[in-house]
Amino acid sequence: MRKLILYIASSLDGFIAGPADDLSFLNPMHIEGEDYGYGEFISGVDTVIVGRRTYDWVINQGVDFPHKDKACYIITSEEKPSEGNLNFYTGDLKALVNQLKGENGKNIFCDGGAKVVNSLLKEKLFDELIISVVPVLLGDGVMLFQGQLPTQQLKLKEVKNYPSGMVQLHYKVP
Repeated sequence: MRKLILYIASSLDGFIAGPADDLSFLNPMHIEGEDYGYGEFISGVDTVIVGRRTYDWVINQGVDFPHKDKACYIITSEEKPSEGNLNFYTGDLKALVNQLKGENGKNIFCDGGAKVVNSLLKEKLFDELIISVVPVLLGDGVMLFQGQLPTQQLKLKEVKNYPSGMVQLHYKVP
């Protein structure tokens, strides 16, 4: 059965972006030859779920969307026609995830943003969480975990630490 996996970076104090969606806190983590396991992770994925704000942020950086080779669902409230593998999805997120989990294929990658992550957490739809904790305190910005989430016990699968000071926590949701 396919798994829905969150793979995301966060500051030590829990922010996935600083004020005004600033991601510059990630810049010190860009070390030549180090991908923090991303290459291995993404090779096991054929479907990506991402929020519209996150998608727009990537596009506004002047780069191509990196997951065009995968089935992508951009979660949005605005109707927009599909573009190749990019599906702008306005329906029920829980129904989409349950449908995708029931299909044959590789794992499903949730690439953010916070609204999508928290909606999926509230529905208890994640099978695994891979959170890379960046050694910085931002103090403000976009929190990874927001609002009132249901209690969920997690099982630590693996911890990796890197010379950059980043620690990657890999949890399984039993």
